[in-house]
Amino acid sequence: MATTTNQTTTDPAGGPAKPEPGRYRRWYSTLHPSLQLIGLQLWLPLFFIVGFCLCYIAAFHAPHPHDVPVALVGSSSAAVDLQTSLDEARPGVIDVRAYGSADEAEQAVLAGHVAVAYDPADTTVYTASAHQYQVAALIPATITPVLEAQGVTPTVTDLAPLPANDEYGTVSMYLMLSWCIGGYMVAMFIGLMGAPLRHRTRVTVIGVGGGVISLVTNVLAGPVIGAVDGHFVPLFFIAWAWIIAIGLAVNGISYFVGRFVALPAMIVFVFLSMPSSGAAYPAWFMPQPFAWLNAVVVGSGITEMLKRVLYGVGPGYGRGVTMMLCYAALGIVLMIVGKRWWENRRIARIVSGRTTMFADAQNANREFLVAERDEVLARHGLVATDTGTINTIPEDERGDLGDAGERGDMFLGAPGGLENDELSTRPVRVVPSDRAGSAHPARGSGAAR
Repeated sequence: MATTTNQTTTDPAGGPAKPEPGRYRRWYSTLHPSLQLIGLQLWLPLFFIVGFCLCYIAAFHAPHPHDVPVALVGSSSAAVDLQTSLDEARPGVIDVRAYGSADEAEQAVLAGHVAVAYDPADTTVYTASAHQYQVAALIPATITPVLEAQGVTPTVTDLAPLPANDEYGTVSMYLMLSWCIGGYMVAMFIGLMGAPLRHRTRVTVIGVGGGVISLVTNVLAGPVIGAVDGHFVPLFFIAWAWIIAIGLAVNGISYFVGRFVALPAMIVFVFLSMPSSGAAYPAWFMPQPFAWLNAVVVGSGITEMLKRVLYGVGPGYGRGVTMMLCYAALGIVLMIVGKRWWENRRIARIVSGRTTMFADAQNANREFLVAERDEVLARHGLVATDTGTINTIPEDERGDLGDAGERGDMFLGAPGGLENDELSTRPVRVVPSDRAGSAHPARGSGAAR
């Protein structure tokens, strides 16, 4: 018989050798089963705090514009002159690009290819706050002092102003976040509790769950809250498609990471996706690697599609649809490969006799709860059978259950109630009625004071 952590114990019946648990695992198994389960899940809040700090605080604590593209209507030489002046005032902040006409520059602003456009012919700075509110507010303020130093006082024209129900352009960000969380959580619970399910069942759950989440979020954001005006049908199908794509990706990942599926799912679809999406700040304001990730995270594709539907701005649907299909295809591939890998690994674990700490804790907790249930039933003169029915213990067989006063009645509990402890009460003074045999004192008799 082995005593070291890397030795195995041979099954007396001639079965496969079973690994001997290590010292830490043996110690951990001595804890209360419920405490074991709690301890094995505490990695999640720790991971959430670390991820929040490294992704959200690191990305948003000091957003700084860098290489922000600005369109200049004019020649290349004029663009070079303006670039030189801007570099002297704010080096590395603005990247001036020449456009041949005002229409081309305005379309570039609406599509999000440039932050703002400046037309020297009418000294106008064109913005699109519906595409990026922060850009529309900060970049004109950055270039205006340089233009004023050249004797020009520009005016600002907003080509796509935000509506009153979305004054700061945050609706698309929170809709995107709700769709991402909904998609990964549906698939996460499938990975946690539905490992043996067939592919068809898993995909059906993702599709139905995605439809419900899409319906709920769009009903709440639109008719209930009033943050979105119209566009219900296109938003419903866009949300549904994205939730399915995210769900398929997380579902595929779950075969490889098991109960730790929340870790990669939250990293990819929440912690990295939100700051890199461009919904809060554009990629031109974000540090690396968030600026680079803008091209690949789902939040970017969702946000651009939302802005196109709601306000008619952004690059269009092509990029978002392409990204959606890529994530869905990746999820399908991982699902097909992962199912076989998970089954092979499960067979190997069964044959080798290996178990996980979480499975051991679950089994121990199940046994503890069954024993606790039997103890509670026995105190009240009841017993659970193997078939699940609850029977009354005959009176002549209750001698082994302890003192009758401690056991209590099966319906009323102990003689003093459900608890044996005496209640702390004070005597109540009772005054007899003036009329003998009267159930209630007469009015005004002063029988009770």
